[in-house]
Parts: sequence; structure tokens; C-alpha cells
Amino acid sequence: MKRPTIFTGAVCAALLFVSPWAASAHMPPPFVQGQPVPTLAPIIKRVSPAVVNISTSGHVTMQQSPFFNDPFFQQFFGMPNQPIERNFQALGSGVIVDAAKGYILTNNHVIENADKITVTLYDNRSFKAKVIGRDPDTDIAVLQIDAKGLTQIPLGNSDSLQVGDFVIAIGNPFGLNHTVTAGIVSAKGRTQVQDGKYSDFIQTDASINPGNSGGALVNLEGQLVGINTMIVTSGGGGGNIGIGFAIPINMARDVMGQLIKYGKVERGMLGVQVQSLTPELAQALKLPQDQGAVVNQVVPGSAAQKAGIKSNDVIVSINGNPVTSAADLSNSIGVMRVGTKLTLGVIRNGRRITIHATIGNTQSEQVASTAHPQLRGITVSNLNESSPLYGQVKGVLVTGVDPNSEAYMAGLRQGDVITAVNRAAVASVAEFRKVLGQTHGAVALRVRRNDQIFYLVLGD
Repeated sequence: MKRPTIFTGAVCAALLFVSPWAASAHMPPPFVQGQPVPTLAPIIKRVSPAVVNISTSGHVTMQQSPFFNDPFFQQFFGMPNQPIERNFQALGSGVIVDAAKGYILTNNHVIENADKITVTLYDNRSFKAKVIGRDPDTDIAVLQIDAKGLTQIPLGNSDSLQVGDFVIAIGNPFGLNHTVTAGIVSAKGRTQVQDGKYSDFIQTDASINPGNSGGALVNLEGQLVGINTMIVTSGGGGGNIGIGFAIPINMARDVMGQLIKYGKVERGMLGVQVQSLTPELAQALKLPQDQGAVVNQVVPGSAAQKAGIKSNDVIVSINGNPVTSAADLSNSIGVMRVGTKLTLGVIRNGRRITIHATIGNTQSEQVASTAHPQLRGITVSNLNESSPLYGQVKGVLVTGVDPNSEAYMAGLRQGDVITAVNRAAVASVAEFRKVLGQTHGAVALRVRRNDQIFYLVLGD
């Protein structure tokens, strides 16, 4: 799976020129029985000014080869065991969603680790952008530019999309500004596309290539229905093979609202461990339906326990919206803040009941200078089901990092999991604070980020 962002100097594109009608197999020919057919040009002309080019530069911490972790190798070659900093430049896309305030919706991975972000408009004007907020778990970020004469795109309803609907993808693939491709919605509700993240993707065969990340997926009414995010590729070329994915605008809209209002997504938790209900499991449990999320465990003291949810309950709806799987439940809960009221449709012992619940707190705590001065400006929480690494690793989740803090300068980022401090393992916020209270001088944090494990050193 590839996220279609261009890293300049790292991607070489071989452009193959083909007939536009061959490339767009779903599009009609220009004439039928001598009569012209409708064209997409008016829609594209209307929405294209809302799609922008995003260029970034920054630095990223690279993990060394595993050989460098071997003490003998370090002693023999005199190589220190520390991460490597490398500079990068990248290109992506974004969509203007509020012309008056200059808000731009894009992917988090487009601007991740960026020290400088430049937005270039359809009319070739360029502006320095600031980050309003970003959410790695849904791969959504909101930028803002100070500019006049902007054009915004109206937001559609991604829930109303149907497989087979025509859609248009607009972005900057391979650095080619404002490239338009067209296709259909190939599937909806794609999960397990992106490991460990909230995912409910729209699949489309409209060509999406490197540089399209953060661009617009538009319906035939000129409404934004998705944010183009990633592609499936074959071989090492990184080009499109007709399988692309976009974040539904309904999910992006919810996340965007929190980022604009609060600067981040402060997720609460329901406090359940669930699995998808299958026809086989439904038959074995003698349930009246075969879709939903089966509750395997209720976390003690959680919002779920307080609401009266029990093991073996099957959650089939949230606030009137159907829940068809465990991923569906996770995606719905994942964009809700602490204090959100829920009405859950639940099947218990073969009959349907209604349960009212309130999203609880994740017990996030501020790590203040009293714990350790080098960690001023970060917040952490205990790992729970809202974390992509829940159940896979023990540690504390970094829920926020002040961009001006020493921790941020050292490379710590929101979404990282700290598993040890100065070689002492930590599995909870309480343990983390205890170890920090016993630590003097430099702090070495063992960090897990996706599939990478490395140390970050703060202080002298």
C-alpha cells in the first residue's frame, strides 16, 4: 500500500502517453450518433480553483540498520547507537474548504515532520501555511493561509455515495499541477487497508498517483465527497493500477471540526473490546441478524460498564446509524470527544434493547516540569482501544507535543508510544511519572512509531 505523496529526489516517474478514452474506460465517447454528450468541463472549471498544491520541507528521524544495535558491531566500528536525521522535500495536494478563513483540508502524512509548508493556488499565488491541527489516526490535517480571493468547494455527503457513482479526482500527481482523472466508486467501507488506523475508505478507479494525497474526490454535483489518500501498486514503480482510496468527507468533516475548534482530536473511549459478528457466529449464538460488533470484554470502570453494557452484547447501531462490524464501531467512536452522548442499539439474549452511554475519558495526563523539565509540553495517556498499537505493545501513548518544546525538537510526535525511559519499561502513565521522578539529567526515551523502534535523547 502506498500513500501517494511525492518525495522529490526519491521518486522517478515514467510518463506513458495513452488515449484519454483508453485511460478512462468508464467515460462515454465524445459523440453518440453524431450528437455531443455531456462534458465534465463545467464541474472541473468550478471546483479546480479550490484544489491547491502543497510543498513541504523538513527533517525526519531514520532508524539505523539493526546491525548498529549489536554491541560488538558498535565497539568494532565505533558507531554510536542513535537515530539519523535526514532532510526531505515533498509534494502533495489540499482542498480549500473555507475561503473566508483560509482553511485547507489535506492528509496528515502530506505535512508530517514538515518545518516549512507552502501552498500554491490555482492562479499560481503562493503562501506560507500554518498547521491548525492534525490527526495521525485518521490521516487528516487542517492548514490555514492568509489570502484573499479564495474559492472553496462545497462538502457533500459521502454516506449517500453508491458503488458505481461517477467521481472525479483532482490533485497534483508527480508534481503535475491540477491533473483531473475520472472513474467510479468501486467499493465503500474498505477497512484493513491501513494497519492500526481508523479506516472506512472509499475505493475508486479514478487514477490517483504520487502527489495526489490530500486532493479532492468530487461527485458530479461538484461536491467534495472524499480526500484522496493512498493507492495499491504493483512492482516498485508506485504508479496507479486502478485501486485508490479516499477518506470519506463525513469522517474528515468530523475530525476537521475538532481540529479547528480544539487544535487536536481528544478521543474518549467507550471501553469495550469487540469483534465483528459473522454469519457463522450469529448462527452459533442464535442471533436474529449477522451484522454488528460482539462485545468480548468490558473495561472495568469504563463508560461502557457504567452504561450497563455486558460481555456477549451485540452492538448493532449508534445514534440510529447501523453498526455492521467491529471496524464500523471503532470508526464511529474514534471521532467522538469525551462527554459525547450515545444511544446504542444492542441485542442481548436474542432481543433488542437500547442503552444510553456517555463517552468517557482516556485519563490523559499532562507531564509537567515537576516530573522532568526536558518533557515539558507533552501529554500522554494510557494505551486504550483508540490507539493503533492497543494490545500489541505496552507503553504510554503520546497524545500531544508542543511544537516549541524540546521533545518536539528531538523528534517526539503525537501518536508515538513510549515503552521505556532510560531502559526502565513503562506500561502506564503512573509508571511513566514514577520513573521520570527518579530520573536526573538526560532522558532516553525508547519510542515505538508504527513498526519502528528507536531511542530519542533529551537533555545533556
